[in-house]
Formats: sequence, structure tokens, C-alpha cells
Amino acid sequence: MAGAIDVFTAANAVWAERPHHRGARAPLLQWRVESLDGKPVETASGQVIDVDGPISARAAADAVVVPGPFVVNIERFFERIDIVEPLLAALRRQHARGALLASYCTGSFILAEAGLLDGGVATTHWAKAKAFAKRYPEVDLRVSEILTEQNRIVCSAAVTTSLNLALRLVEKFAGLEVAAETGKLMLIESNRVSQTSYASMPSAPQHSDALVARAQRWMEKSLQHGFSLAELAQHLAVSERTLNRRFKLATGGAPLQYLQALRVDVAKRLLETEGLSVDAVSARVGYNDLSTFRRLFRRETGLSPREYQRRFARRNARAVPAA
Repeated sequence: MAGAIDVFTAANAVWAERPHHRGARAPLLQWRVESLDGKPVETASGQVIDVDGPISARAAADAVVVPGPFVVNIERFFERIDIVEPLLAALRRQHARGALLASYCTGSFILAEAGLLDGGVATTHWAKAKAFAKRYPEVDLRVSEILTEQNRIVCSAAVTTSLNLALRLVEKFAGLEVAAETGKLMLIESNRVSQTSYASMPSAPQHSDALVARAQRWMEKSLQHGFSLAELAQHLAVSERTLNRRFKLATGGAPLQYLQALRVDVAKRLLETEGLSVDAVSARVGYNDLSTFRRLFRRETGLSPREYQRRFARRNARAVPAA
């Protein structure tokens, strides 16, 4: 929230410096910070945020920004719907009056819970994508996107994209030139197009199926070898049909899909830390055909292996041989 306000403050300074705005009595962008009961809010990090008053559905607004709650289990956030409902009702009224609504990270869950995203597009934090898709099947979730916009609703990905979100609001209310200058002033990377390159697989199984967990461990141990569903099923003493069915129920995808995601995830870590060439990484994760590896890697991350390495390689990694 503070980051977004910093962007609005910087935009006001940029706007005020323009010749035809000098001497203006009031800044272009003005805002209020509100809570449900009008009392200060303690954030997940322990900071106490003072507010300007309670959320009012009667007040007119050009835009409403919904912060993302920082919670481990986002679904538990909505167990006390009686607490959240006044916020949802206020958002529905504001949108009906013509206000633009904006949210980042898990804030998209709040907009979806209010029914405002049904039939429209949205994005959220990549780690919350499965929970979002399951809870809100009527929403066209585009988790690879940094920003989505439709029906006067703008959503952005993880928390640092709140700066990109705020910059989009500056563009809408102050114009493209002011937004561009504000972005340069604050070093906001406006050309981020995908969050998939930042995603990583969970370190522990997100299910309770022991058979599928054994299958996943087998894949991890035999990553460099060719994949055979028949061989894996035989190792687990089940039929291929049973393995496929159990895997889809537990993970939402087929074994081959999981293996491809696993190979890309391991490849990302190797590119970040080992200083290996792209060819060597490809072989390490079981792809002897470099073009196949590159195609799969780009599909999963939005970047080529070389681009990913340039962006995310840690400084203490060994020198990377030329590919």
C-alpha cells in the first residue's frame, strides 16, 4: 500500500512540474486510506497503518485499490464472511457507480469473492493460482500475466507488481507521459510481461496420495533418464490407467506434465547457481535435444534459458561458458 502511495506522490510531483500545471492549488491525485471500522490496521509484519476513516459505500471514488492480504491459507480468510461482506458490498457499489477497481496479489481473491470477476480475466500470485482457479471457476485466470484489465477492473501479480498497478492508474488519470516519467523516476520496470519465470514448484507434495508421492520421488531420482509411463507403473505395481487417474486427481495433471514442470524447475536452479552452459543443463534434466529443451523452457517461463540465466544467475556462480 505504501508503495502505491509513493507512486501517486511521485506522479503528482511530475505532473506539477509541467509548465501548464505549475501553481495548481491542489495535486492531481488525491487519496484516502480506509479500514472497515475506521481504526488503524496492524499488518502481517506488525506495522500499524493509520487510516483516514471507515470504508464508506456512499463516498464517490474514481478508483479503489484493494491491498492483498498476506495469509498462508487464503481460503481461511473467507471463513468469517460476515466480517468481509461489508467490504465486498462496498466494492460492488463502487464499481456499479463507475469506479475503477484495482488489486494486486491476493487482493484478486477479494474482488472474485465479491463476484466482480465472474466472466472476466484476472491474475494473482503464481503460488495461489490453483486455489484461485478452484474457488472461482467462472474467472478466466491468466496467472502468467503481470497485469490484466477488463470491465474497469485491473489486477496484478505478486506484491511488487503493486508498483506496476499504481503506475497503470497514473496512466489512466494523469496520462501516458506522466506515467512514463514517473516510472523512470522510480525505476519501475514497466516491461515485465510474465511472472512464470519467477514461479517454483513446492518442495513438498501438495496432496495426500502416497502412490503419487512415490511416483514423484521416482521421477526426481531418474530425472536424466528417458520417461516411460509403463516403466513407472511397473515400478509402482499398478496399471498405467490407475497411475494416470490417481496422478490427475492428486496434482491436476498427467505424469508427463509433472515431469516437464519438474525438469524446468531443476533447470532454473542449475541456471541460477551452477554456471553451466545451456547444453549442459539440458542434458542434466534429461533433454538431449537442445531445441526441445529450449522450446519447453520458454513455454513454461516466458524466457529462453540464456535470457533466464542472464536475469537470475547469482553473482557468485561460476562463469558461464558461451553457448
